Amino acid sequence: MMRQYYYKILVIIGVIVLFTFQFYPPGKKIKRGLDLQGGLHVVLEVADARTDDKSLSDITDRALEIIRNRIDALGVAEPVIQKDGIDRIIVDLPGVGDPDKAIEIIGQTALLEFRLVSDDAELMNKAVSGDVPEGYQLLYHKEKDERGILRDTQPLLVKIEPEMTGKYIKDAYLGYDNSGFPDVNLELDNEGAALFEKVTGENVNRQLAIVLDGVVRSAPVIRERIGGGRANITGKFSVEEARNLAIVLRAGALPAKVDMIYREVVGPTLGRSNITQGLRAALYGAIFVVLFMAVYYSVFGLLANFAMAMNLLILLGFMATIKGVLTLPGIAGIALTCGMAVDANVLIYERIREELRAGKSPRASIDAGYKRAWTAIIDSNLTTIIVGIILFLLGEGAIKGFGLTLSIGIVANLFTAVFVTKAIVDLVITTRKIEKLRI
Repeated sequence: MMRQYYYKILVIIGVIVLFTFQFYPPGKKIKRGLDLQGGLHVVLEVADARTDDKSLSDITDRALEIIRNRIDALGVAEPVIQKDGIDRIIVDLPGVGDPDKAIEIIGQTALLEFRLVSDDAELMNKAVSGDVPEGYQLLYHKEKDERGILRDTQPLLVKIEPEMTGKYIKDAYLGYDNSGFPDVNLELDNEGAALFEKVTGENVNRQLAIVLDGVVRSAPVIRERIGGGRANITGKFSVEEARNLAIVLRAGALPAKVDMIYREVVGPTLGRSNITQGLRAALYGAIFVVLFMAVYYSVFGLLANFAMAMNLLILLGFMATIKGVLTLPGIAGIALTCGMAVDANVLIYERIREELRAGKSPRASIDAGYKRAWTAIIDSNLTTIIVGIILFLLGEGAIKGFGLTLSIGIVANLFTAVFVTKAIVDLVITTRKIEKLRI
């Protein structure tokens, strides 16, 4: 009989050790969200009028994964990247040191196309005068002046349909051309290398425009068939521009044009204020609850406080395990969970009081109290878990974080309020002869 009580105590100790290990040190294990440490909030919209809703949603999904790869290349810890509707992407980057650089890399479409340039002088003259032939587009070769501003130079009549796109790029990295200017070197995959060799072999002595986001960055003349799957993009880039473009191309070109419709840089002062006020509110509430339970329920109140602390430890340890991001609504969820943990113990203790008034022994009162309070505890906690799961599944951003912490906390509450406190009380009642119970 006693052995089962000791096993339960060992389980409790094991849970405490496990989640303490997962949680400690909290400064490194728990990541703070955008509202707690500042950073960048961006809303992007995918623009592609040629597709229906289903296709647009698929394109948005592809764009989201590509943007995720770009952000991973930036080295941002714990970014939040999520789809909103069928054509929007929300990006939260906590702790970003250079918002302008992040915005440039995230929002850059990097739609890379290799297009043939028409060598028909008559068609060119018509295009310049406003009569652009069908299947062609009049673009201007843009180059930077001495002040670094892109300006139109040579007009080019290029095919609308590209010979190949940037989807075949296997790698992209910073390099330098023969004049010493930074450029971007490209390595194509096997399919792209074969296609590029075919295109260059069939169009010797013709210009092949390298078009990036609708802008002609270079238009070299094809002198010979180019094999090996290598190419380069020139255009008087700065070193930083060439490096950022290489990151974008290496991560993949976006499948459609993406517009940035909203951006907000959240300053660190706002983050500190949120942390201070949120933690202060949670701390004051916890202190009041702890004092009330200790005074009103005596030793049983201290047991309830222990269960609440263990509940909090399990919640934070689980958040650290799944690498969850703690936000201000998440802190609100934790505070609500602590209240629910105390509420479960109040139900149990009041039931035990009723049994004691009915004249039952301490052991019988405790058993009956836990048994009869179980239904009410399940009802209240189950309905809250359902709401928390719905918030997590259907909510976005901060709402999702609130639903997550609330759901985890309620599950932990069922464990601590019923299993943990009951095991401790049973052990004390069994090892000590208690004739009168004060609660």
